[in-house]
Amino acid sequence: MRVLVTGGAGFIGSNTVDYLVAHGHEVSVVDNLVTGFREQVHPQARFHEVDVTDAESLERVFAAERPEAVIHLAAQMDVRVSTRRPAYDAQVNILGSLNVITCAVGAGTRKIVYASSGGAIYGEPDYLPVREDHPIRPLSQYGVTKHTVEHYLFLYAHLHGLRYTALRYANVYGPRQNPAGEAGVVAIFGRSLILAQPCRIFGDGEQTRDYVYVGDVVAANAMALGAGDNESVHIGTGIETSVNELHHALAEICGSRLPARYEPERPGEVQRISLDPALAAERLGWRPKVPMSEGLERTVGFLRERQAAGRLA
Repeated sequence: MRVLVTGGAGFIGSNTVDYLVAHGHEVSVVDNLVTGFREQVHPQARFHEVDVTDAESLERVFAAERPEAVIHLAAQMDVRVSTRRPAYDAQVNILGSLNVITCAVGAGTRKIVYASSGGAIYGEPDYLPVREDHPIRPLSQYGVTKHTVEHYLFLYAHLHGLRYTALRYANVYGPRQNPAGEAGVVAIFGRSLILAQPCRIFGDGEQTRDYVYVGDVVAANAMALGAGDNESVHIGTGIETSVNELHHALAEICGSRLPARYEPERPGEVQRISLDPALAAERLGWRPKVPMSEGLERTVGFLRERQAAGRLA
């Protein structure tokens, strides 16, 4: 299958591209390299340095590649950035996504797999783990923009027959997550602990998240190419882990006794979240396979490799 991956030089994207190439797909990548890295793109994938907000350039890519399917991962992905720069967040996440959707229709693409957010669109949940029919009450601009695109996908499925699956990710972690960025607490904590620096915890650390390993997310992306049409499904574990528990687990793996540094909580962050993955099992045949203990070990191993290569600081 001809698959175009937006954000394919990034954390989830580059892992997804590797998987698709290994399974015989013909892959092209669109990435503006603002947060992605060219060296992470598989050499067998055709690379286009294009921003999804650049409609004309994106249309040329679609005309050249004629993808049968798109995995749309390119996004402004930081809640804090969305609260500081809401117009920019909307430009990338809504208008950029709308460009991808309209280009897909014009190129005859049959399916879009869209990276939505299960961690940000519900706000403070009424129950845990959250099911897909929970009321949508986002507490950040990021949550608003990620969910808005699901409505566009529903509309274009109705108007043009463009099939889609919206995967509402939990907190994704694993190798290639950028430890120098503002998002991605596992990589950030891992880097700090390896470098013997205190981890910064915002609030009291008792806020919980649902952490899902990137390899499991990649498998879900691939499964959704041929299943789950016109559905929104959770990609998570249904397990809550507090920030304090995460810090303790990573400190154990890294052999660190350095205490965390607690700072004021940040706006837009929910206190508790976990996602019920039952619908993904039913619609996609997907279940999380990598336990958190194993995923954290793999992530720290990757960060230590980067340290050895002089690329962690």
